[in-house]
Amino acid sequence: MTGVTVVTAHDTDGNPIGFTANSFSSVSLDPPLVSICLAKSSSNYDALANASGFAVNVLSESQKHVSNTFARPVEDRFAAVSWQSGPHGSPVFDEGSAWFDCSMFKTVEAGDHLILIGKVEAFENSTRPGLGYARGAYVTSAMEAEALNNNANLLLSVLIEHQGKVLLVDDGHGQLSLPETRVGKEGVSTVLQRLIASKGAEAEAGFIYSVYEDEARATQHISFLCQASSDTASCGTFVELSAGALMKISDPAIRIMLERFANESRMGNFGVFFGNQISGKVRPMTSGS
Repeated sequence: MTGVTVVTAHDTDGNPIGFTANSFSSVSLDPPLVSICLAKSSSNYDALANASGFAVNVLSESQKHVSNTFARPVEDRFAAVSWQSGPHGSPVFDEGSAWFDCSMFKTVEAGDHLILIGKVEAFENSTRPGLGYARGAYVTSAMEAEALNNNANLLLSVLIEHQGKVLLVDDGHGQLSLPETRVGKEGVSTVLQRLIASKGAEAEAGFIYSVYEDEARATQHISFLCQASSDTASCGTFVELSAGALMKISDPAIRIMLERFANESRMGNFGVFFGNQISGKVRPMTSGS
């Protein structure tokens, strides 16, 4: 996944020009340098190759339409965005995640592209989350997280592990379950931290291990895999995931998830599950020794 930017400058007649690019990269901190790659087939090639500077506008999640406009042969691209000239002179956008107004530091020939290296003369950033792009589609992580947070039926559980043992608690009916709670308006991060703390386990919030729709319980379920520094807790017990222990898990979906975790732990390869309480897909995430 990459971020999405629009690179802007002025042509020899002073008209604003720009194009969508995800080949933006930091080059140096001292002096502050950034780079973008310009295709030699670009209609903006001559103007940018000879420009005294350029700006990089990092788009926010609400600016997918801006990305689309500047990626197409639109007659007046700048009509789609509110902009002004930056301190160094190149067009910078409003409502973005950030912008960098640069002087031209150096250009480097690189195959069918020209690498433009700019020295950052001015910049501005905001709290707006950046727009992502992966495998031909936009990614709006913050919007998706907010949608999850606003779901009154979102259930969060923690798979707290230490050396093969997992923290299990009494489900109130004489069987076992993972620590879990519903997520309200506070959001996932706050509830996750509080759930871990309530069990007295020495563990840090980890990564998402499983996301699924549980039709039987009418909930959306998200489970985080967290590593503990010891196998002690004030609530619940760290248990080896033997066949006998797994049979005591009251929720079939949780039992399947823990069976998967036991198998993945033996192999050292972990993945993220997406689906429902019956079936889904596991996407590989990382490999261990």
